[in-house]
Amino acid sequence: MRLLISGFEPFGSMTRNPTSDLVNWVSKRGFGQHVTLETLVLPVVYKECDVQLIKKVEDYHPDFVICLGVAVGRSAINLERIAINLQDSAGEGSIGDNSGDRPVNRVIVEGGPDGIFATLPLGRLYQALKKQSIPAYISNSAGTYICNTTLYSLLYHIKLKEMNIQAGFIHVPATPDMAVNNPALSTMAIETQQKALSVIINTLMNEYIFDDNDKVKGDCI
Repeated sequence: MRLLISGFEPFGSMTRNPTSDLVNWVSKRGFGQHVTLETLVLPVVYKECDVQLIKKVEDYHPDFVICLGVAVGRSAINLERIAINLQDSAGEGSIGDNSGDRPVNRVIVEGGPDGIFATLPLGRLYQALKKQSIPAYISNSAGTYICNTTLYSLLYHIKLKEMNIQAGFIHVPATPDMAVNNPALSTMAIETQQKALSVIINTLMNEYIFDDNDKVKGDCI
């Protein structure tokens, strides 16, 4: 199974981004001989984030793509169901990207569909996380900021090129160190986020190894 996982650099007032930590952690962890893993940390820039990811997809040809992003204020792992064809910083508390770009009501792909559904097995991922007592839910909004742009562009490219890739976006909460100046902020320990990512990867591995008839694909077991 070929797996690609992306995270993001810090943005706004952040000094670090937990998704960068997750990407670094998972790149060192390893998941056995039947999983090859590529990772990258994307810039929080509307016009650059998708370019680097799509280039990696073209070069690596993964079976699955997991994009990670932080959603400050959310309290659980968010499995994003859909990306919309819209960039709007005004809808994200007037936060521009790291280049200062602040689009309002701007489409991502001119003439593209209004929305595109993620193709990861979200139901199975949710049930696997729930079984491990990890707070999680399926979210119907990836926002209108960089995370949504990244997911929409990725799904659009996969669909356009008719690539056999399952892809999606997962938002993680802020970590406790990010709430030092805001104790009321919902957070999740990085160790719990690491466990969640492991559960997600192992669930996808099972998805890849076995088909609907529980037959082994190739020599993977």
